[in-house]
Amino acid sequence: METFPDAVVIGGGPCGSFSALNLAKNGVNVTVFEEHREIGVPSHCAGHLSIIGLKRLGLYPLPKEVIENIFYGAKFHSPNGAEFSVRFDSPITCVVNRTLFDKHIARLAEDSGAHYQLNSHVKSLIIDKAHVKGVNVQQNGKTFEVSAKIVVDAEGISSRLLKQTGLHTPRSDMIVHGFQAEVENIKNIEPDFVEVFLGSVYAPGFYAWLIPKRDGKAKVGLAARKGNPKEFMRNLMHKHPAASLKLRKAKILRESLHPITLGGPIPKAYSNGFLAVGDVASQVKSTTGGGVIFGLNCAKIAAEVALKALNKDDFSSKFLSAYQKRYMEILGFDIKAMLIIRRMLDKISDKKLDDIIGFYRKISLDKAVKNFKEIDLQGQAILKAGKNPRILAALAYFFASYLSANS
Repeated sequence: METFPDAVVIGGGPCGSFSALNLAKNGVNVTVFEEHREIGVPSHCAGHLSIIGLKRLGLYPLPKEVIENIFYGAKFHSPNGAEFSVRFDSPITCVVNRTLFDKHIARLAEDSGAHYQLNSHVKSLIIDKAHVKGVNVQQNGKTFEVSAKIVVDAEGISSRLLKQTGLHTPRSDMIVHGFQAEVENIKNIEPDFVEVFLGSVYAPGFYAWLIPKRDGKAKVGLAARKGNPKEFMRNLMHKHPAASLKLRKAKILRESLHPITLGGPIPKAYSNGFLAVGDVASQVKSTTGGGVIFGLNCAKIAAEVALKALNKDDFSSKFLSAYQKRYMEILGFDIKAMLIIRRMLDKISDKKLDDIIGFYRKISLDKAVKNFKEIDLQGQAILKAGKNPRILAALAYFFASYLSANS
């Protein structure tokens, strides 16, 4: 089998499909190779997304069947069970069925003219004189070559194909191991609030979450830098002073394990004839581990740069470097700010986290924070919010806690 698309996209997840969508709607002949038999399966991510972020991308509102719930706020539980919550006047986030969400974006891409090949495993890149020229694909027991002018790699965190280009892969020392479960029989929750649980005993190097669904079930998960995340989940459900009240009698219906990269974008996500988007390029928020909105933004930029490369017939690394330059211009400040916050969070003890949550309650921080709905561009949000006296005091207390932990 021989095909000759202008562009090949590796991976039919949101970032791969969004790249394909933005290429196809501009008349580019693009083929997406997805290794699984069905788009969106298996699903690993909780699918908790900011509504503002989706609107900026032109993806909101979503079809009703895709959205599992919408949220007006969040509750943060310290290691000793103290609670700090924020409620907004309008919906701030939603949780999506990731399988249906992925299918929705793929359908948009197909409707725009993108071609999908499922059950198609990209075994390797075709590289000729340091230029990526296409891919070798295994499908139904047969292997064939597909030539392309440009290849967009959205393979995910495995980075197997990225390694062929000689580019840096996501930092192994900044990867946490996630455990995601869908549960039933939860107690004492507010259905329009997401809940976050802190504590190194329960999620060392990260945090745990509880995301209610409209059907009465919930998505519960955590990630940890070390140890067995399944063990931490059991500990969370039965011993965390706040989480155990909600989850002690919960029944796990399905579960999955997945790595999350927190080290910030790889230093170079392009080479001759090649662009990397999404988790493979570590385009993930270091603070929360959320990669969908960041990755979709980068996928759109990658498609725009690839389109220009096709129009100019220039697929050199120098020309494609505009991709990294553009997304760092847009997201770079926030990426750096979130990396700093992540490093600080990793240094703050459970006792200090208890103190921070207690201080935020004491100064009624929720009254100030509810006017700021930006949760994706966190660096810019902090700059704007820092003009508020309460938020400035909260930031000062956080920094003081970090400094005392490292003095």
